[in-house]
Amino acid sequence: MGGVTSSIAAKFAFFPPQPPSYTVVVSDTTSSDGSPAAKLSIPEVPMKENVDVVKLRTRRGNEIVAVYVKYHRPTCTMLYSHGNAADLGQMFELFVELSNRLRLNVMGYDYSGYGQSTGKPTEYNTYADIEAAYKCLKEQYGVKDEQLILYGQSVGSGPTLDLSSRISELRGVVLHSPILSGLRVLYPVKRTYWFDIYKNIDKIGMVKCPVLVIHGTADEVVDVSHGKQLWELSKVKYEPLWVSGGGHCNLELYPEFIKHLKKFVQTIGKPKATTENGSEKDTVETESQAKASKESESGTSSASELSTEIPEASRNSLDSRLKKSKKPDKPEKSRMSTDHVDRFRRRKGLVW
Repeated sequence: MGGVTSSIAAKFAFFPPQPPSYTVVVSDTTSSDGSPAAKLSIPEVPMKENVDVVKLRTRRGNEIVAVYVKYHRPTCTMLYSHGNAADLGQMFELFVELSNRLRLNVMGYDYSGYGQSTGKPTEYNTYADIEAAYKCLKEQYGVKDEQLILYGQSVGSGPTLDLSSRISELRGVVLHSPILSGLRVLYPVKRTYWFDIYKNIDKIGMVKCPVLVIHGTADEVVDVSHGKQLWELSKVKYEPLWVSGGGHCNLELYPEFIKHLKKFVQTIGKPKATTENGSEKDTVETESQAKASKESESGTSSASELSTEIPEASRNSLDSRLKKSKKPDKPEKSRMSTDHVDRFRRRKGLVW
């Protein structure tokens, strides 16, 4: 049955950019002990000393490409599973910007069959892909579970929730425009069928760490009801962000996106507070705190502070890219290529 499920998934769930937006080259270098070594790089993106490009072998025999962006004094590490119709070449600048803005290390990886990763994109291959990235973070970079945030955007919510449901000591999980399941994106089914893929609705309750859900209220690809139901089913709820007017591919354009994400990273990084009777209380915000926070953010002073502190983020999220490419009467494309989204939707395919 697993093979049939993966076959169904591959037909309507995966749209890797064709051709890939990047290549991987090998250059000769010298290791710290003076011996010759090989270094991987992506020539299509800016060369940075704090970025490692690695190839990882998965338990299903594929070789995937990943990038690791290092921050000089990181508070934690984020493992980012990107959405559909995107690959590392398109995501690279966002990873660098998230590292700088959130002050953490970021690892992003391409699924099997995406970019320069080998194999074919299937549900179970993506599970093996994220496990390979997770293993690399632990063994090569020494990242502990309690230092790790898993971030899943759109289809990336599938491997993110699969892994986070099996790790008990994660620092946090971010679900960005997530799906309840593959079939539920297409049809309003009330039960989970064996042939469905990415059964997030059945896994979210097993996540033991704080969960932040971010979803646009005008998302025409994955309705906001998916994000709201996943948040309701979360055991440890963090104040969600429902981006008013936000679509499926443009949430980084909204200033509140990076502000709320930064607030989440800072909050879950704090030690547990102690109450008067000596017991510990969770630092994750309650619903009443969330309401008060939203009311305060609607004020003029908060808006002006936001506009000066955190510039608006584009698909690539770099201010320099914005200044060069943004035109007054033509909005910049979002991070997940809207060209691919529009093309596939015109073909009546599913992109999430």
